Amino acid sequence: MELYPLRVFLTVATEKSFSRAAEKLFRTQPAVSLALQRLESDLGEKLIDRSAKDLVLTDAGRAVLEYARRFENLSAELTNSLTELRDNSAGRLIIGANESTTLYLLQHIAHYRHLYPKVQVQVRRSLSSKIPNEIIDGNLELGVISYDPRDERLTSKVIYADSLAFIVSPGHRLASRKNVPITELGAETFIAHNVLSPYREVVLREFQRHKVPLNMHIEMPTIETIRKLVQADLGVAFLPRMCVEEEIRQGTLCAVGVKEIAVERKIHLLRPTRRGLSYAANAFLEVLD
Repeated sequence: MELYPLRVFLTVATEKSFSRAAEKLFRTQPAVSLALQRLESDLGEKLIDRSAKDLVLTDAGRAVLEYARRFENLSAELTNSLTELRDNSAGRLIIGANESTTLYLLQHIAHYRHLYPKVQVQVRRSLSSKIPNEIIDGNLELGVISYDPRDERLTSKVIYADSLAFIVSPGHRLASRKNVPITELGAETFIAHNVLSPYREVVLREFQRHKVPLNMHIEMPTIETIRKLVQADLGVAFLPRMCVEEEIRQGTLCAVGVKEIAVERKIHLLRPTRRGLSYAANAFLEVLD
């Protein structure tokens, strides 16, 4: 089986259109349809339900799509490796991170780009829970997350120690306090991050353990929106300290200690245990050291 028909199928499935796939592949639509028919003939399975109004994959189509993506990733790895053989300073680095751990990477990426200006750096935003499997499947070379996945297929290294900060606006009644007990927080409106994490579970558990109401009346999708709402004194929040360090320093937010929730937040760098890394990825590891 040739790889080109798989690439055609992957493009059709991604674009959800034969015409758009043809444009992207610089081919005619009949040529794209013919390549897909040949692939179906080779596999002995129909990959697309042609009776549906919209483009719908069959069960076989969904299975083949996953392998087509892997083949595409392997093809990209091959091209990357050959580029590095010709020019040891070129290549591409793909790192997976979530919103908060991306902030930690900024200073290191700046240093890395200064040392290796020809290397293309791509940070893909993803949920922390998905990054380990993305590395295992070969979609990412490295990942930065806030927990240890404890998977023998991955090597995990702590590269930064952070903590959760309880933040309030400068005009809040608790802004002048250095520390407050958790029992004083039962009447507060908490602005929560609606992404599940081990640290959210810690906060929930401690409030339950101390029998203190946790009023999460507002949930937001990003740390940036939470930060702005707290600055506007519309609520309080627990956020990674490194995400609010600058605002605390500038005085636009205040951090107040809550001794019952003194949570250390370790940032882990993940890499595949058995699969070799590109020159670009190894160079980035050296920058982190």
